[in-house]
Formats: sequence, C-alpha cells, structure tokens
Amino acid sequence: MRAFLAEYTVFHDPDLAVEGRAMLTILSESFARCGYEVVCPRDGDLMAEIEDLAPDCDVGLVIAPDHLLAPLTKKLEDCTHNIGCGSMNVALCANKKRSLQVLAAHGIPVPAEKTEGRKVVKPIRGCDTYNTRLTEAAPGPDEIGQEYIEGEPMSVSLIGSRIVGEACLYFSGAGPLVLSLNRQKITLGDDGYFAYHGGETPVDHPMKDEIVRTAVEAAMVLGCQGYVGVDLVVGDRPYVLEVNPRMTTSMVGIAACMEEEIAALLVDASCGKVPADGVHLMGKVEFDREGRVMPL
Repeated sequence: MRAFLAEYTVFHDPDLAVEGRAMLTILSESFARCGYEVVCPRDGDLMAEIEDLAPDCDVGLVIAPDHLLAPLTKKLEDCTHNIGCGSMNVALCANKKRSLQVLAAHGIPVPAEKTEGRKVVKPIRGCDTYNTRLTEAAPGPDEIGQEYIEGEPMSVSLIGSRIVGEACLYFSGAGPLVLSLNRQKITLGDDGYFAYHGGETPVDHPMKDEIVRTAVEAAMVLGCQGYVGVDLVVGDRPYVLEVNPRMTTSMVGIAACMEEEIAALLVDASCGKVPADGVHLMGKVEFDREGRVMPL
C-alpha cells in the first residue's frame, strides 16, 4: 500500500514551514507504522507532483493554507482516494465570511459581523492568526470585521466520516469522531495583533460538552470530512471562529497522547467507519507551533 502525503508550506512559506513539517512528520510516521510506503512531493509544484505521483498511490492527503487547499484537493480527488475533506467543502470553509454566515443561519453561535468601532479584523481567506488584529480601523479589501468576544481560545479536533458512494458532502450516519478538546495559546500584542503559540491537549472544561457539541454541529453543517479543527472562543457560551478542513498543529499534541494511529483513523473514516468506543488518550501535553511536545 502507498500513501501520497503533501504539505504546501514546507516548500513555499518559511513562516509556517516548521508547523507544516511537524504535521507531515506525524502523518508520515503513522502511515509507515500502518504498513504504507509514504510518497511525498520532491519539489514545490504540488499540482504537477499530485498528477505525477498520486495515481500510483492507494490514498492521498494534502495539507495547505485554506485558500489554496481546494484546488489542490480537487486535483488529488481526480488522481487517488482522498482521505481529507472534500474539495467543495474546503472551498466553503476557506471563505470565513461565507462559512460563518452559513453557521449563523443554522443557529450556531458565531461572532457578529461588525464594521464600526472596536472589532477583530482578519482576512476572509487565511490561516493561523496571520494579520488578525483588534482595531477600530475599517476592514480592508478581502477582510472581515467581527465582534470581539472576551473568552478562552479553544479548539476541537474531529475526524468526519463519509457515506461510501456518495458525493462526499455529508457525514455518514456514524457522525464525526471526536479526538480531543484543546486549549489554544493565543496572545494579543501591544500592537493589536494576535499571535498563536501552540496549546495543550487533551483538556477539560466546565463547558466541555457544549463546546464539543457546538464544534460537531459546525463541522456537520459545513459537510467536513477527514481531520477537522474547529476554533472557538468560550465566553458566556462557545462561539465558532472558524472551521479548518485540514490537519492542524493540535495533531502534534494529540498524536503524543493517542493510542490509535491517526493514519488508520483517517483511512477508515474515508470509508465510512469510525471506532464505536472513540479514541483513547493517555496523559496531557503542551505543544508549540514548532512541533515540540512537552508532558504536563
């Protein structure tokens, strides 16, 4: 068996490459332990590399910033069995303004859009906390302004399963597999910009059930499959900030605690199968954006 694994930033984005390489390493090692030969791109032309290498592989997964992920995933879908989120759903999630409007229309709490006064401004398409800031200035082109909600930054890591033979738009009846609730370490600098530094996993919280339920509902509404990271801020209730239809840095910490192999979970979920008793996490770790993991 062969698995095609590609990560965009290791070739194209030095600021995010360390995170990307850490996620790629976790995946590659897991697939190798599951008996796969791992095939990775040799250079940065991922479209060409997918077309050249993926057809000879049994499964494939691409990790890339959200605004680039949809076309890369579509190419992968044309070449092999994609074990990540479907390209149409990726495209919806990548548009933070549109995806949050969809969630709000389904009754899921999200920050209100805001154009005046003090607010959070961030790119409509982007990843990490890039250019996300607290400001009174108006959003620029291709940016969105949102209500600033005081609270704890959290995330929920899920794996969505798909209906075998369907168009990969919905979860199977088994629903998503919850991996963990994670605490995010995000700071607000004197310059008004937010910065992501890593996090802790798994964590408990007095509102854990509500947080997880909100994240699951958000992922299901947007039709996400494969690994999904739902970012939330928990104030008076959990508010969904964005849904990442791809591997996130939290996986580095989760893999250090999880008994199951992430490779096996992803492949099984892509065929509509999730473990009935969930996953088993031992201990608790802190992880940084460079992929370092420290026991807590």
